[in-house]
Amino acid sequence: MHTSLIELLKHALLDLKASWVMWILLGLSVLNLIIIVERIAFLRSVRDDIPRLARELDALLRLGKVREALERMKASRSAEAAVVVAGLRHADLGPVSAERAMVGATALERVRLERGLAVLGTVGNNAPFLGLLGTVIGVIEAFDILGRPLDTGALAQAASALAPQTIMSSIAEALVATAVGLFVAIPAVAAYNYFQRRIQGVGANTEALTNVLLAHLAAEAPLDASAPPLPQLSQEEAR
Repeated sequence: MHTSLIELLKHALLDLKASWVMWILLGLSVLNLIIIVERIAFLRSVRDDIPRLARELDALLRLGKVREALERMKASRSAEAAVVVAGLRHADLGPVSAERAMVGATALERVRLERGLAVLGTVGNNAPFLGLLGTVIGVIEAFDILGRPLDTGALAQAASALAPQTIMSSIAEALVATAVGLFVAIPAVAAYNYFQRRIQGVGANTEALTNVLLAHLAAEAPLDASAPPLPQLSQEEAR
């Protein structure tokens, strides 16, 4: 029973061959390329000069121009500014409410930034194993050829002479699957690490901007005694 099961599995693998593994790897490589191009374009579209934005936010809040600060943040397409917009809309409720609103906005922006990265990570981790599977199937085929009984006669001698070439060719084809698996995995891992690094940078910039807002909201009195206090947004302006 055990032997028959092994033979059944062996014949199933030999019937499938390794070509289906190559097609899967080819499809994954195309998917990788699509995700990488889309993520690069997206990150470029939400990029902004955050140090300059922080200076402008600080200057407007020092003058008590909350509405102008809100409009300035809305004008930026960056993820960092979108988080500060959520805080400014809740500025009239106090620093605690503004902070919680920005925490929620940060989570939503992180989802936008990380879209598709799970696929890159999964492909990077599993593509080498798919390539190894194709290699194992090819090696099984090569050893199956080596273990076949030979008939007698001139035809058997010719087949015996060609057997080493056939075996080496099968092993070479099998190793191609491993190479393709690595070829698919390496760019996926590199892109995944690059995008994660960019997202960490966005997170640091977001924290810097939100702290500027929270510093003004939590202040007991304006830094400049002659400056008016931060006005509260009306319900119409908060929308």
